[in-house]
Amino acid sequence: MKKNRLGTSDLYVSALGLGCMSLGTDRKKAAAILDQAVDLGVNYLDTADLYDFGLNEEIVGEAVKRRRQDVILATKVGNRWEKGKDGWSWDPSKTYIKEQVKNSLRRLQTDYIDLYQLHGGTIEDRIDETIEAFEELKTEGVIRHYGISSIRPNVIREYLQKSSIISVMMQYSILDRRPEEEIMEILAQHNISIIARGPLAKGLLTNQTIEKLEEKFSAKDYLDYSYKELCSILPKLQQLRPHHTLTETAIQYCLHSPAVGAVIPGASSIEQLKENVDAANPTTLSDEEMKQIQHLCKASRYEAHR
Repeated sequence: MKKNRLGTSDLYVSALGLGCMSLGTDRKKAAAILDQAVDLGVNYLDTADLYDFGLNEEIVGEAVKRRRQDVILATKVGNRWEKGKDGWSWDPSKTYIKEQVKNSLRRLQTDYIDLYQLHGGTIEDRIDETIEAFEELKTEGVIRHYGISSIRPNVIREYLQKSSIISVMMQYSILDRRPEEEIMEILAQHNISIIARGPLAKGLLTNQTIEKLEEKFSAKDYLDYSYKELCSILPKLQQLRPHHTLTETAIQYCLHSPAVGAVIPGASSIEQLKENVDAANPTTLSDEEMKQIQHLCKASRYEAHR
């Protein structure tokens, strides 16, 4: 599989990574998916301390510990869970980050993390302190590089100006083109790579009948698309490239931009994984196909998240 350089770093990741959140808690099944992914050329694995209260990191770490040199391990930090309290709280403090990296290293059964990412962020954070924590971890050799996971343009700009991030993870797909309008160009100018999560839009951008769509989504909207609009647009997207699956079109759409270093769909079965890998390998979209897709779909902007 093609590999892309993340930013100006020494990390070369497979164009298709694996978002590990959807692996589930069955260790044997998850290990089989992870093992198959690496066999198929997927070297970028993305988890977080948030997923299943750390269990996801444990599962990933156990599955790849014998093949550590073959993978790029990415995880995230910033969401605090405390027993006796309801839900998660946000904590991007230096103290918390430097405490939690030790727990992630233990769960992942490794002595370094290739890409450590801030799992969110607001403009009200003490951003300088957060950056200081990541820079110290780099100096200590605990992490190789760091990035942020954010869809907030104002937050992203702060990190562009102040930090040495190599990547920004954000939701990006044919049905969520918000990065194109405000973020993609500036990241490219700074040689910062996008890691595209949600490229299949919760399964909407896979080959499925309208009946299956109705059964799965029960007339729900998706972002600023009404259910009625989805029922109209999705068949048209499939018809644009009749000799390719919609999964292929969706993944190739994201990879068309040179700013995108990797797309990371999830997979809860080996069948889904193989379908995603197959979708990352065929001929890329032409500029004309890109224009046709963009003509069909909305070019939305970030409104609520700043």
